[in-house]
Amino acid sequence: MSERLNQLLLGKDLDALLFFSPENLRYLTGFSGGEGVVCFRPQGISLLVDFRYFEEARLEAGQCEIHLLRQGMKGLREYLKERRFRRVGLEARAITLSGFQEILQEGIEFIPLTHELDPLRAVKTPEEVRKIQEAVRIAERAFEEVLEDVRAGLREIDLALELEYRMRAMGSEGVAFEAIVLSGPRTALPHGRPSGRPIGEGEVVLFDFGARVGGYCSDKTRTAFLGKADPELRRVYEVVLEAHDRALEAVRAGVSFREVDRAARQVIEDAGYGEFFGHSTGHGVGLAVHEFPSLSPDSEGILEEGMVITIEPGIYLPQKGGVRIEDLVLVKDNGCEVLTKRDCELKIL
Repeated sequence: MSERLNQLLLGKDLDALLFFSPENLRYLTGFSGGEGVVCFRPQGISLLVDFRYFEEARLEAGQCEIHLLRQGMKGLREYLKERRFRRVGLEARAITLSGFQEILQEGIEFIPLTHELDPLRAVKTPEEVRKIQEAVRIAERAFEEVLEDVRAGLREIDLALELEYRMRAMGSEGVAFEAIVLSGPRTALPHGRPSGRPIGEGEVVLFDFGARVGGYCSDKTRTAFLGKADPELRRVYEVVLEAHDRALEAVRAGVSFREVDRAARQVIEDAGYGEFFGHSTGHGVGLAVHEFPSLSPDSEGILEEGMVITIEPGIYLPQKGGVRIEDLVLVKDNGCEVLTKRDCELKIL
């Protein structure tokens, strides 16, 4: 990691790199407080935090230089000025316009970096994979228990809260994201939020959920039916499952992001549902539940061994319902290892 960042400094003629996102703060220093600034230089890494996080930073990031940051971004401005930097790279996706304006000063040229930093965390170490696998294990145990409780009349929000509670009770540090539980026509909302709507007999129910261990996320989606399945939605389920399986078969190191997306999308288009699949086939998962890479029709890049990605095709029919099947996989040279359980068969609850 340090070698890659040093090469970036050299290639861009930069004196330092500034990182602001909670994920990169944790990745670069081990600090989990979530708020601060990392300054990376060839001489080493400095972590700047305010009074609230200073002792926590000393405990978690003792290998770094820890600086007390007074007056927020104004304090960062003084820190940079004192070190007489000429050119400084910025994690552009993670700094606000107002924050950027506060550190602007004569004598320093700030270089916004986006795609140059996106792959920083993409290839996981064995320890990172272990944490993701533990997050998967917790989430799946909680989901299996909640699934036994599903019955007509329960509200979406109650099931979502129960799922989050059980993940926390089983050891998840928070959740990877707010659990999604949708039913009936609301399953056509790809990222809908659970509501007070009671689940009805014969309806489709969609669960999208993830736990978090050591900062690392899991992500899984399953779609089930409460009672007899609607014939068209049963057909949609079969198409999505085939698209999911074709994409899994395409995953291996050296394959382009687009190729994996095309493997899934072609199945859905050939079945006549192309216009109802509007998101990417997958994305990276790690310290953030959505991170590089994205597996979409216009994505640039190729899969590398050690990447952890989702495979999650879906079809969403407005006013009727939707189906998504999502698994988490580890990219390998000769294919992939599915980290989530392969329990993709159609479930009638």
